[in-house]
Amino acid sequence: MKKKKIILGGIMLCLIVVSFFIGGNHEVVPLSQEQMGYGLEESVVEEDKVKAESKDNAVSNKDNKDVHIAEEIKEVDNLGEMEEIKETKEIEIKNKTEEKSNAVEKNKIEVEKEKKKIKEEIIEEDKENLDKKDKYLTDPVPEGKPNPVEWQDVEINKENQLTATLSVTCKTILNNMEIFNKDKLEVLPEDGIIYPKQEVIFYEGESVFDVLLREMQSNRIHMEFSMTPIYNSNYVEGINNIYEFDGGELSGWMYKVNGWFPNYGSSRYKLENGDVIQWIYTCDLGRDIGGDWAVTGGGE
Repeated sequence: MKKKKIILGGIMLCLIVVSFFIGGNHEVVPLSQEQMGYGLEESVVEEDKVKAESKDNAVSNKDNKDVHIAEEIKEVDNLGEMEEIKETKEIEIKNKTEEKSNAVEKNKIEVEKEKKKIKEEIIEEDKENLDKKDKYLTDPVPEGKPNPVEWQDVEINKENQLTATLSVTCKTILNNMEIFNKDKLEVLPEDGIIYPKQEVIFYEGESVFDVLLREMQSNRIHMEFSMTPIYNSNYVEGINNIYEFDGGELSGWMYKVNGWFPNYGSSRYKLENGDVIQWIYTCDLGRDIGGDWAVTGGGE
């Protein structure tokens, strides 16, 4: 029995020894104070670093905010300055426009005064030469030019066809747009040509007025006229809806034949074969188209 206990005790001792060598050394070694201090110091440094970065970020955000506010203030100042410049420019433009407008108006008044003066002089001259006029107040016809014919005394011969050249223009208006009736812009041709120069047929005995009336009606071009007994001639008031005075106080329709502006109405001008007829709009009593002003039957 005692022998068995000794054997059992030896076996247990062997097991303990084997277990020790297999499991290794599991001794727990405590940290030194230096090691513990280093870890604590490292933790404190890290914490301080985080706080410093947070502070820097706060300062940076504040600086950015201050910069943004400064930029906004600067932008507002710039906008205010630009607005002041804009207002100054607008005032300058307004003043210049007013000065120009006043100058134009003043010049226009002076021109109108001069035209009125010339018109009065012509009327006065006509009164003085009244005894030299015929019964229809026509001045003596220049030598070599056809005398007026009273349309009541003329017989039209439709068996004898003749030809003439006719044109209707209002180009002078294009040079006087500032005084032209703005309501008539839509009827004003861009090139000032209402009826281009072309050959037309007329009958022996017909007048300048007869040819104009027929061609305007044939081509569906507006024309308005009225008989003026004192001048024994039809007075052309408007063509293509462009009337007298649409181009100023001294404007209206005039006609010339073979380069000459007759001093009597178009109903009294008897045509000859090959005549060249031009109806032209004047804005200055004929002076702007090379013709003299004559207030006669037809106003041309």
